Amino acid sequence: MTEGQPVGSAPVSTYRLQVREAFDLDAAASVAPYLRDLGVDWAYLSPILQASAGSDHGYDVVDPTRVDASRGGPEGLARFSAAARAAGLGTLVDIVPNHQGVAAPMQNPWWWDVLAHGSASRRAEAFDIDAAHGDGRVVLPVLGGELDDVIAAGEVTVAPAGAPFEGETDAAAAVDLDAFGTARYYDLVLPLAPGTEPLHATSDAAAVRDVLARQHWTLAFWRRDAEVLNYRRFFTVTSLAGVRVELPDVFDASHTEVLRWVREGLVDGLRIDHPDGLADPGGYLDRLAAEATRAAAEATRAAGVAPGADLAPGAPARRPYLAIEKILEPGEQLPGWWTTDGTTGYDALGEIDRVLIDPAGEAPLTDLDTALRTAPQDWAELIATTKREIADTSQAAEVGRLVRTLPAPVRAQLGDAVARDALAELLAAFPVYRAYLPAGTEHVAHAATEASTRRADLADAIAALAPLAAEAGTEFSRRFMQTTGPVMAKGVEDRAFYRYSRLTSLTEVGGDPAHFAATVADLHEAFARRQAAWPHALTALTTHDTKRSEDTRARLAVLAEMPERWASVLGELRAAASTGDGPLDNLLWQAVVGAWVPGADLGDRLHAYAEKAAREGGVGTTWEDPDASFEARVHGLVDAAVGHARPLVERFVAEIAAPGRSNGLAAKLLQLAGPGVPDVYQGTELWDHSLVDPDNRRLVDIDVRRTLLARIDEGWMPEVDDTGAAKLLLVTRALRLRRDRPELFARYAPLPVVGEAREHALAFDRGGVIAVATRLPVGLAARGGWGDTTVLVPTGDWRDELTGAEVSGGLAPLATLLARYPVALLARV
Repeated sequence: MTEGQPVGSAPVSTYRLQVREAFDLDAAASVAPYLRDLGVDWAYLSPILQASAGSDHGYDVVDPTRVDASRGGPEGLARFSAAARAAGLGTLVDIVPNHQGVAAPMQNPWWWDVLAHGSASRRAEAFDIDAAHGDGRVVLPVLGGELDDVIAAGEVTVAPAGAPFEGETDAAAAVDLDAFGTARYYDLVLPLAPGTEPLHATSDAAAVRDVLARQHWTLAFWRRDAEVLNYRRFFTVTSLAGVRVELPDVFDASHTEVLRWVREGLVDGLRIDHPDGLADPGGYLDRLAAEATRAAAEATRAAGVAPGADLAPGAPARRPYLAIEKILEPGEQLPGWWTTDGTTGYDALGEIDRVLIDPAGEAPLTDLDTALRTAPQDWAELIATTKREIADTSQAAEVGRLVRTLPAPVRAQLGDAVARDALAELLAAFPVYRAYLPAGTEHVAHAATEASTRRADLADAIAALAPLAAEAGTEFSRRFMQTTGPVMAKGVEDRAFYRYSRLTSLTEVGGDPAHFAATVADLHEAFARRQAAWPHALTALTTHDTKRSEDTRARLAVLAEMPERWASVLGELRAAASTGDGPLDNLLWQAVVGAWVPGADLGDRLHAYAEKAAREGGVGTTWEDPDASFEARVHGLVDAAVGHARPLVERFVAEIAAPGRSNGLAAKLLQLAGPGVPDVYQGTELWDHSLVDPDNRRLVDIDVRRTLLARIDEGWMPEVDDTGAAKLLLVTRALRLRRDRPELFARYAPLPVVGEAREHALAFDRGGVIAVATRLPVGLAARGGWGDTTVLVPTGDWRDELTGAEVSGGLAPLATLLARYPVALLARV
């Protein structure tokens, strides 16, 4: 953001920073000059509201009214904002309206108040609680056993206000513990309702039962959450309670601090986490946009900034930038009536990745997958199964609430068991994350048809339920749409993705791995559509939530160009170590070769990933019931990878590293030069071979990047090697070009590539900037290079921003243009 840029302008690019205690707002402020030098337009911060103690991600907000103290507090935010402004950077901040962290009630004043006072609490309406299902109480399924057994074992202690506890560690408490009687179960501290506390601290079973019986909450065995849980949560995370921001008072209370940031000119835009969890995403965005626009107008007046030509006196204030974490399924369109600038970019990720996949690899990799399974695996059938598993288990509490919300005559007609069964089938068959009624009724119809086909015995029940799910404005349809997303996310992203290992670079958020590859024409069509409809939407290649970082996926994409070779190598690797599950072996060995960058922490990283992947997939082991024997084989595979199988791994990685780097540079160019607002995830200006979180949230060494950038600015043209400096060269030149010459990115037009190797390149013109990228590099090398292949460049004089080479309009030979790097970035001179 340049000085004088109007409040509310969209960023040209962003750089995501994961703010935490180990990298707080002051640390973020210290890298602002580097981001400016890199060419970044806006800094993009992870959540900074007060989160649970020790939280590195910040999505478990416990107090929406203040900036997290461990991240720097309000003073840290002010210092960061000043540093960003001094560097010419705008600021985008991630906010979390859907839920709050409740794992430690004493850290969350709102939750604590609800537990202490029940329906009389001033925050009683803030959380989405079905009190009737808990006999008027909040049910907390947190115990390691049945309540009577836990009490009998003396594991629960109740005490009056001010009573000391041996070894208590309440430093993170946000409430006055001395003002409340408390119940304690190990580290869990809960408030006692006024007038119910005992005379002295005790764990006597009878006394504890008497006190607990008089609370506004009740405890339960965690394994019973499917039947007893009575509050909406984020996905399957019981420690994240849903917030009712659709209520005006709740919205106001939970956004006061966020709007202060806008009002005081501390931030320029907001990224909205998980809007699909909200009762009315579109309505929420309208309200947020209106309030943020008013706050921005106050910021403009307070700063004394002249409105300028595009904000004339009397004209409405410009709305701050709003990006939403909306996951679009392939072919799905973002609702055009929403007040937003676009998504956070997973849709672009899928488009870019697939144009770099060789479609010829689909059949042999499918054959390999079939051999590993001993039977073909249909993706649609797999996700129908995994989504149904989720509806029956970790989302069973939510399905139960849907049953209770049904109109009484329908519930009585079907019976709870049949209604639950039919609802689970509808949820499993729902083709997108959710619909936004009254739009999207075709998704309900699709789900009803699919579910009835799968379960003809439930056809009548499904026919009775589908119209209710499609009827806008009812509690049932609203809750149904709040449940489709969690079933999709947990059933597909966090289960099926770990079972479907044909080519794991395709199992990415918002992606359909059954859609193996895309043509160049497909990419041009998608990019043109983004330029026309959502030119300010974020585009991403790596995020804090991607299953694999961009360079890990770029390396794995090479497997589609050498499927027979991969089948052979995988056979050798499985002979060295196997879990006994063929598809899981394929997934884990792909993770090994995709993420392989020698380092002291490589083994630990792979062990953590392998355990998570095995448990998420839920075939041989699960989070709820880990199988020690199976997990020993999982860890044995990793031990082999860094041990006796290491030479085999390193030989194969050496084969695919160079084409993987070519893919990585191509993907980065397509993102940085393509339509939308490219987001560079922290550290990915160099090679980044990360796996799923928390691996992709590791601290970044900015000093290394700053040093390499200085060398590039001195004229160094790095080789495409292990340092990743060639990628840094591409990133900084593209970002600076976008920031300094935005008028060159005003349109999108495909450019033809002609000649014998035309299938190995793609090119487009943004209105003064041309991007040329190599695709399918293994095949290109096998055919002997570019030969007579050329790209048709518009008339005029052009300069490659990477090499400095001058290029004239007309036929530009790719053998010359791409002699140094597999990509070119031409700017009109």
